[in-house]
Order: sequence, then C-alpha cells, then structure tokens
Amino acid sequence: MTVTNIHLSNPCNIASAYSKCGRYLRKILKFDQMDFQFAMWQMLYLFINPQKLIKLFQARKLAKSQYARDDPAFLVLFTGALCVTSIGFSLVLQLSIMQFIMFLFFVIIVDCLCLGIMVATLFWYVTNTFLKPKNSLQDVEWGYSFDIHLNAFFPPLILLHFIQLFFYNGIISHQWFLSVLLGNTFWLCSCLYYFYITFLGYNSLSFLTNSRYFLAPVPWIVVVYIIGYCKYN
Repeated sequence: MTVTNIHLSNPCNIASAYSKCGRYLRKILKFDQMDFQFAMWQMLYLFINPQKLIKLFQARKLAKSQYARDDPAFLVLFTGALCVTSIGFSLVLQLSIMQFIMFLFFVIIVDCLCLGIMVATLFWYVTNTFLKPKNSLQDVEWGYSFDIHLNAFFPPLILLHFIQLFFYNGIISHQWFLSVLLGNTFWLCSCLYYFYITFLGYNSLSFLTNSRYFLAPVPWIVVVYIIGYCKYN
C-alpha cells in the first residue's frame, strides 16, 4: 500500500495518504496497466545488486514525490511467487489438499501480509520517532516501509521456499551433519539478506541517522548459527 507522510496533526496529509492508497488499490486488478517486466527486473536485482534497486526508489522520489511504489505489479508477482513456491513446498512435504490450503493461507495472510504490516509499521514508527532529526521536514512513508519489507522478504522466500526444496529430500531431511550445515546456511543467508536489504532501504534516506542499527541483529544471527553446530557436535 502506498501511504505516505502521515502526520496525525495534519488532516491534509492524511487525506493525501488515503488518496494514494485508494489509487494503488484501484490499480491492483488492472493487469494491463502494470509493468510486470520492470517488476521482474526488480526481483532479479534484489539478488544480484540490491543497491541498484534502492537508487530506483530515490529516482521515484524525485519524479513522483514519493519513495513507495505506485505500481502494484511487484506485489502481484510477489503473491504469485508465494503461491507457486507453496505448491512446490506442499509437493515435497506431501501435504494433503486441506493442509496445502491452510499452509497457503498462513504463508500469504500471516507471513506476508499480517507480519509484513506489523514489521513495516514498527520500522515506520521507529524511524520517524527515533532515527529522524526533530527539525526534519521529511518523514519515512509507511508505504516505503512496506516496500522495504517486501524487498527484504523476497530473497528469503526464494531461498527457503524454492531453492531449498531441491535439497530437502536428498540431504536436509536427514540427521546428518551436512543436513544441519546446509539447512542452517539457508536460514543464515535468508536472515542476512533480509536485514541487509532493510538496512539499504532506510540508509538511502539521507534525513535518517543511525540507520546502521538495522544491521544490529546480524552478529547475533551469526552467533546463533555457530552455536547450532556446537550443540550438534
């Protein structure tokens, strides 16, 4: 959702935010107006060069006065990727039809939307409250926070819900050291991707200070990764 610059004390900003949100939602079923090729390009660069994608958001701010996406093509493709990878996940785990439906519901509604909204709202509040100078005239857009979450969530989705499946039955599902190593490494890479892309997203906002705090969980994640092997041995 593209909701920008929300000041509770300014009704004009709230009206503008709802207006942009309404335009975004009205576009979500107009597939002929979406740039899916560009959205796929963004997904590719989240893996190979996320810094380049962040520059795109900066260019959008200059051109359209907002950082957040105004084209729902990325969200539509993201949801499609969730559905396709969930089918593969269900086939590998041999889930029943009902189990697949419940799994798909959980992945899309809980993992993606509910958790995404919660994380985006938390980071939106934290950045505007603690990382933004009080004299700054700019705010972090809620829609941009949600976009950052989607960007950061996509590589873990592909790593854990797609690439990992090719190794699950042959290696990861066993009680071998290699199984633990490979499975934990997938999770490590996913977490590192998430926090690194999150950091890049907020670090690109020049009016924020100390955005490096978004990298704070990384050392702890690495420590947990190492401890996992110590316990295994």
